[in-house]
Amino acid sequence: MSDIVIVFHSGYGHTAKIAEAVASTSGAKLLAIDAEGNLPEGGWETLAAAKLITFGSPTYMGSVSWQFKKFADASSKPWFGQAWKDKLFAGFTNSASMNGDKHSTLHYFMTLAMQHSGLWVGTGMMPSNNKAATRDSINYVASSAGLMTSTPSDASTDEMVAGDIATAKVFGERLKATVAKFVS
Repeated sequence: MSDIVIVFHSGYGHTAKIAEAVASTSGAKLLAIDAEGNLPEGGWETLAAAKLITFGSPTYMGSVSWQFKKFADASSKPWFGQAWKDKLFAGFTNSASMNGDKHSTLHYFMTLAMQHSGLWVGTGMMPSNNKAATRDSINYVASSAGLMTSTPSDASTDEMVAGDIATAKVFGERLKATVAKFVS
């Protein structure tokens, strides 16, 4: 069982690719929310055993997908018993626009984590905001609250920005290090 679980919904595969990149360096277990908003068999037990839960969803119309929202609403059962109290939480999102109101999605994740009495882990990355920065620079989208990536609406998963994939891997390293430092 992994200490880190990434619970995510991906509408077109882009968010799944980011989840895979985060998992590749964090050692996280991937827990995909299906097209009907349901977890796979044993999903709730996997989340209960996790030390860090990472939320992932595309940003649609300024928030999470309805499938992720269905999962979040269903998490009221562990919430009622404070089953996730003091767990670490983090999150990531992808949208077609550079901004795309992704911060609303991250705030949604943070609020969900706080309702579960959890502790939030940000990116721990400085933004790439100087003249030498390119779209392939680490944290070019410049988020501190959680991982943000941007994929053009007509791009396939194979055409995702290499810098975003690299940033997702750095984020995964951060999650792994945070669990090692703060969870016994």
